[in-house]
Amino acid sequence: MFPDSNVLVTGGAGLVGSHLVAELLDRGATVRVADDLSKGDPDRVPDGAEFVEADLTDTADVARAVTDELDIVFHFAAYTDTNYDDDRELFEANTAMTYNVLERMREVGVDQFAFTSSSTVYGEAPRPTPEDHGPLEPISIYGSSKLADEALISTHAHSYDLTAWVFRFANIVGPNQRGTVIPDFIQKLDADPTELTILGDGRQEKSYMHVTECVDAICHVVEHADEDLNVYNLGTHTTTSVTSIADVVSDELGVDPTYEYTGGDRGWTGDVPRMRLSIERLVDLGWEPSLSSDEAVRRSARELVAEIVD
Repeated sequence: MFPDSNVLVTGGAGLVGSHLVAELLDRGATVRVADDLSKGDPDRVPDGAEFVEADLTDTADVARAVTDELDIVFHFAAYTDTNYDDDRELFEANTAMTYNVLERMREVGVDQFAFTSSSTVYGEAPRPTPEDHGPLEPISIYGSSKLADEALISTHAHSYDLTAWVFRFANIVGPNQRGTVIPDFIQKLDADPTELTILGDGRQEKSYMHVTECVDAICHVVEHADEDLNVYNLGTHTTTSVTSIADVVSDELGVDPTYEYTGGDRGWTGDVPRMRLSIERLVDLGWEPSLSSDEAVRRSARELVAEIVD
């Protein structure tokens, strides 16, 4: 569906968004990026994409970004910090952005919508967690905002002739990423290679997926899943512990630090200490990751060390 398609990617200056934009351009799509640059980097936006600086909580900015010639909107813009320091701002901004984009699409007749949700909508669910697990009980405001977004999308899919794809992400890693565990460890060990402070007990264990595989999976699902509302977990079959990530980063940097743990079974309030998504629905659709969680962490660490360390 992508050759000759007119596509909007909100949050297209971010990690997943910028990689998706590059992939869509390679496939022959005409791509517009909308991003407020609060976390995104304009240098990440690939050449060939139109860029619109837009705050999607502002309906006037949304109207500039979402126009009637579009075929599909990939809505990736969001506050993504699970431990964000202003719960109200995070929840209201995320839901407002999604509501504004959906309503503008309905107004101008754009009827295809792909959305980045999160494994955090499940809360502390049994593992591996399938898409039909319920009830969904998020334990962070971020997870709550994503679940509210999913409810809005469900309403539009079932009531307003929208075709929607919802992707519940595992932890996505890759080049140009900042503010998450791998780049955080790299920056700390670059500053002091003798010691590393690790939040929690280091046993937190989650699934990590490389951004290139995430983008490939997104495109595959949009091309092959054709229900009104299509919900897919994106992740790997395996998990990696926080201490293992520290080991990989230390190895890539060639250092041997002492680890100091802050204690407890999670890094912060709302942190889900163990997560592994079932990806059987994705496999049944004909797509499977080639990298394990450990391999995705290793590749990302190597890429990020090359970027961050002088």
